[in-house]
Amino acid sequence: MIDKTMESKPAVNRLTLQVNGTDYEVEAPPSLRLLQVIRDHLGLTGTKRSCEIGRCGACMVLADGEPVNACLTMAYQVQGKAITTIEGLSAGEGEELHPVQRAFLEEGGFQCGYCTPGMVLSTKALLDRNPEPTEEEIEEALSGNLCRCTGYGGIKRAVRRAIELGR
Repeated sequence: MIDKTMESKPAVNRLTLQVNGTDYEVEAPPSLRLLQVIRDHLGLTGTKRSCEIGRCGACMVLADGEPVNACLTMAYQVQGKAITTIEGLSAGEGEELHPVQRAFLEEGGFQCGYCTPGMVLSTKALLDRNPEPTEEEIEEALSGNLCRCTGYGGIKRAVRRAIELGR
């Protein structure tokens, strides 16, 4: 006779996190990634699903202000942290674009747009910790973000414009 009381159930924990200023509680098995929470549970599709191995940066979000690849971050690792996605970047500033978003728009820092949310969030994180970065620091900060359209000229101009807007 099989004892059915011993059957294992998948572990599910309640996860609390703040995304774009709103508190959420999500049922999260240990294997759930932050990218799944953001896109599949919260419906915030500005964070892109692409390589899913942390090489392209299309899934970049900010966790307590630091850039992280949501595809590599387990949901439990951001328990209690403040997550910012591209949708939340201008939150609190009305309908206006965040200065980094505006700089990307003004300087054509996008082509197909797939990498743009990650590029914008990486730039924001860079300028928050270093408002006057050198070219090398800009390149290093964006080194985890790939533009498959090879449009880095416009992206670098956008970062320099964002620096000017921040002055």
